[in-house]
Amino acid sequence: MHTATDSLGNPVTLHDPSSLAALNDFVEGFIRCEARAVNVLAAEQDESAIVQACCAALHMFAESADAPRNARPYLARAQAAAGQASEREQRFVAAVAAWVDGDLPRAIALHEEQARLHPRDLASLKLGQYHLFNRGDSPGMLRIALAALPAAAEVPYLHGMLAFGWEQCHLLDRAEASARHAVALCRKEPWAHHALAHVMLTQGRIAEGTDFMASVSDTWTGLNSFMVTHNWWHQALFLLEQERHAEVLALYDQQVWGVVKEYTQDQINAVSLLARLELAGVDVGARWADVADHLALRLSDQVMPFLDLQYLYGLARAGRVDEARTLLQHIEAHAASRTEAHERRVWQQVCVPAAHGLLAHACGDWATAAWQLVLALPQLVAVGGSHAQRDLFHQIYLDALARSGQWATLQNLLQPQANAQPESLRLARQLRGVYGALALDGALGGM
Repeated sequence: MHTATDSLGNPVTLHDPSSLAALNDFVEGFIRCEARAVNVLAAEQDESAIVQACCAALHMFAESADAPRNARPYLARAQAAAGQASEREQRFVAAVAAWVDGDLPRAIALHEEQARLHPRDLASLKLGQYHLFNRGDSPGMLRIALAALPAAAEVPYLHGMLAFGWEQCHLLDRAEASARHAVALCRKEPWAHHALAHVMLTQGRIAEGTDFMASVSDTWTGLNSFMVTHNWWHQALFLLEQERHAEVLALYDQQVWGVVKEYTQDQINAVSLLARLELAGVDVGARWADVADHLALRLSDQVMPFLDLQYLYGLARAGRVDEARTLLQHIEAHAASRTEAHERRVWQQVCVPAAHGLLAHACGDWATAAWQLVLALPQLVAVGGSHAQRDLFHQIYLDALARSGQWATLQNLLQPQANAQPESLRLARQLRGVYGALALDGALGGM
């Protein structure tokens, strides 16, 4: 066995010393959101525990029903070699094994322990944040990143992780400070760009957000498809608030959809943006059809409720209602089979009513959509996704209220949003319609 250190200074145990470059590509690529993380597969013949565990993790990021099956051969080799590995590497192997087995509480506990004992293992930290994010545990995301700060303060990507943790906890000033510090350390820090876009959107700094994202977009090269499409998705949201619809459609066609159409995150970026455009009154043409062809392969996935909800809505909006109903049946069956308490609550009490509401909305049953969605919205954070991503479901609920004539309820929800977003032409236009329906437009000077 050969002992070396990875690019963050963590000792690694390798059968083949030449595997170090591929392993560093995984570590650096993962924390930098770069596509080169896949290069670890070039070392898959090295049966070292850490290399095999990273290969297994890479397959799990497919977020598909067959991901665990594809990961298991690598995991088996990692576990077989774990006796020759360090304690840190053994813990990483165990965390990936828990993920493959669907035991996210154990995986998270192991990543949190790793952050305390080996705070420069930022690949483990980021993977822990990923799991915490998908379970709606924003304080956990922040806590695990803070554990590494004393030992890795010079690493810009840690500050990007901190920024997103602060932002998801609604601590926006601290989020912005961390994001700007990350960018000062390394201008090409797309996760920090992403966190700052969240802050600016939440604070209604629409024009500033548009300009900022445009100013750093030249650095979005060599990224994984999620990061590049998602940052352009954020730019599209800024443009959508300004009702620059032609530009949004162009971004959809050129940057958001079509990088890796088979990937879950590219698919939900597409669903979310098309849905928002339609909610804003924009004709998206035949764009749903291509997305739906890929969503139709997801009917039996049930990997994350946040993903399934968007698959279902996209299929229904594309007119493939029978497939959407099949997916709904699979969601209900999966929810009924859950045994872990948190997972059972999320699937049964949040995902199932949300799925019924989304299907009702797509099919034009506005009253049912409003009734079902309001059951899920108070607990929606538990399905995962960010504030900005989950806002799609709130927008659909507000649209259902409008279309079912529940104007007083809609006014009570929409006016505070507009107060917080004075630059949003989208919200201003929607409010004009609300006050017109309430016969208050004259009293309010036409808004």
